[in-house]
Amino acid sequence: MPETVDNPLLRLADEGGLPPFSAIRPEHAEPAVDTLLERARDAVATASAAAEPTWAAVAEPVEAAEDALERVFSPVSHMHAVMNSAEWRAAYEACLPKLTAYATEMGQNRALFDAWRALADGPEYERLDAARRKVVDNALRDFRLAGVDLPEAEKRRYAEIMQRLSELSTRFQQNLLDATQAWRKHITDEAQLAGLPDSQKDLLAQNARNKDLDGWLVTLDAPSFLAIHTYAEDRELRREVYQAFVTRASDEGPHAGEYDNSELMDEIVALRHEAANLLGYRDYAERALATRMARSPDEVIDFLRDLAGRTRPRAEAERDELAAFARGRDGIDELQAWDLGYYMDQLKRERFRLSAEDLRPYFRADRVIDGLFAIVQRLYGVRIRQVADVDVWHDDVTYYAIEDAGGDPVGGFYLDPYAREDKRGGAWMADCVGRRRTPAGVQRPVAFVTCNFAPPVAGKPALLTHDEVTTLFHEFGHALHHLLTRVDTAPVAGISGVSWDAVELPSQFMENWCWQREALDLFARHHETGEPMPEDLFRRMTDARNFMSGLMMLRQIEFSLFDFLLHRDYDPAKGARVQATLEAVRAEVAVMTPPEWNRFAHGFAHIFAGGYAAGYYSYKWAEVLSADAFDAFEEAGIFDAETGARFREEILETGGSREALENFVAFRGREPDLGPLLRQSGLLDGGRAA
Repeated sequence: MPETVDNPLLRLADEGGLPPFSAIRPEHAEPAVDTLLERARDAVATASAAAEPTWAAVAEPVEAAEDALERVFSPVSHMHAVMNSAEWRAAYEACLPKLTAYATEMGQNRALFDAWRALADGPEYERLDAARRKVVDNALRDFRLAGVDLPEAEKRRYAEIMQRLSELSTRFQQNLLDATQAWRKHITDEAQLAGLPDSQKDLLAQNARNKDLDGWLVTLDAPSFLAIHTYAEDRELRREVYQAFVTRASDEGPHAGEYDNSELMDEIVALRHEAANLLGYRDYAERALATRMARSPDEVIDFLRDLAGRTRPRAEAERDELAAFARGRDGIDELQAWDLGYYMDQLKRERFRLSAEDLRPYFRADRVIDGLFAIVQRLYGVRIRQVADVDVWHDDVTYYAIEDAGGDPVGGFYLDPYAREDKRGGAWMADCVGRRRTPAGVQRPVAFVTCNFAPPVAGKPALLTHDEVTTLFHEFGHALHHLLTRVDTAPVAGISGVSWDAVELPSQFMENWCWQREALDLFARHHETGEPMPEDLFRRMTDARNFMSGLMMLRQIEFSLFDFLLHRDYDPAKGARVQATLEAVRAEVAVMTPPEWNRFAHGFAHIFAGGYAAGYYSYKWAEVLSADAFDAFEEAGIFDAETGARFREEILETGGSREALENFVAFRGREPDLGPLLRQSGLLDGGRAA
């Protein structure tokens, strides 16, 4: 057995606890994964040969072995994302194919399938609790979705496809990271940064100092890109930075062809289609819905097109208004994509006397974090406290424990809030440890919460935009879904086993408290004076909530429809036609067409390197659920204890142990209604769809 004498990852697997990040090295990853894969295969062999098909004989040994494997690979995957280096990249790439092969092997293991089926057909099944029955039902479904019933030759082909898709997705993400880090613009003339607030110039100056440069350094990391896109008066600078951003990892732009994802995307879509066909599905979109709330591709497309139809008139009016404003103010004859952020901000300033910078002084990062915790504590009756002396991977990272009202442990999470070099862009929540019951007791869940906010600069505290505040609340909503579960069976605890098109419900739901006076008063205080946000500023912020909401809504629909049609309409004779599909969708729903060299898809990691393939519509689908769920709090009071307890019990604690629609109906008392989302988005006029 390939064990290493002093491998901290193996100690983690055997002894439990939190990952010892300061001791973990890239060279520990592969030996630990190899050892745990052997253990998992031994456990599977034992379960497959069980004399009696009981839960204890079939499910428990496999769950325990795979949980250990996940707890070991989780910090490896996380370090690859947040402290990326050649060594961590090599370690991750060495482990991932082995894990993919194992997953496919287990999914096609006939003996194990027969053991699970015997459990489902045996007398113990009816005596299992609802969560365990759900695990059994899901397992049988997933065996079939892994090709357990296929002839041997097709099984082998399916396994080859899964292996290749894993490799391609990893390469896609790495190309995107490399392309993002490859481009930078060094500025020495401050006049070129006219329009940028001091806070944004300080950020760019810190970028320069980090590279031993004078002046200012523009990069393609989100805080830097948004500073130029939103505030720079220099239109040519906006165009240059925009072009570099939207052509990353493509055949266009300043690094054309160098990190090109074009061929990878084509192959990914083709292989997904082939895998779906092998399983008997017409296309990958149909296959993807096998584990989701939506019942058919037509239902998804009808939902998106109906929402587009309701939104388009509003978006057209907003576009025309923005174009007229840019023309009247600066003589811009034709509004371009690199003008949108800038003129949106300028028009918002004129109409509402409001800019993102007006709000930033009231959102000091540490106070926002404390306020978020206070809100969660009021909603769900839990307590959150910082824990010192926990081993972390960077000085920016803090660990927190969650306890119930009586002080008993619930779980914990790491918070890594700031952007830095070699850290993947975006914001996300990921599992570190999942909840499950073990012979030693309940294993408490642990989460990673990761963001990419502008860090403290020039001795000043980190100040967030309101959009960044909502991002933090969003990701923490995911974390609560993982952490507050009361399910003791790992495959359906927390977010595990939740329909993908409902997984955004708790995250989007949490965003609502960022707009409520009673909630903001817990943390929105001026970072220098400590004064609460003035009522006039709050009113201007809420009045501007739906400013340009039609354009923003239509943009998300565009991405969702592109993703779904790309996977539904794939024709092997024509190939993926990624750019052509995107352009066709834009012709159908968009009210502004970006330049022909725009290569948005080449950086669309959600669908090519994440879990959202044929599933990006989930954001809009779940937004219907979240708006309707929040409507219950608006009816009862945003901190109503009874409503909060019901949401915690029926949604957060239940996780994947029931179907997502059952969870929602148990909370709301009825099926979802589109009305609250339309009202919240400003798309209802006098109670009717605008």
